[in-house]
Amino acid sequence: MNTQIAIVLGLVILSLLCLDGFLNQWDALVFLLRKFAALTEWLAFWR
Repeated sequence: MNTQIAIVLGLVILSLLCLDGFLNQWDALVFLLRKFAALTEWLAFWR
């Protein structure tokens, strides 16, 4: 991955996060963070 692709990908992710905050009051981000926390807890159990 070159620098230009990384910058574009970062801008796309940042814009989607801002759009989620503007339209959904961060509901999608909170959902994903809760699922990620559950995943890390589940993985810690199998360690």
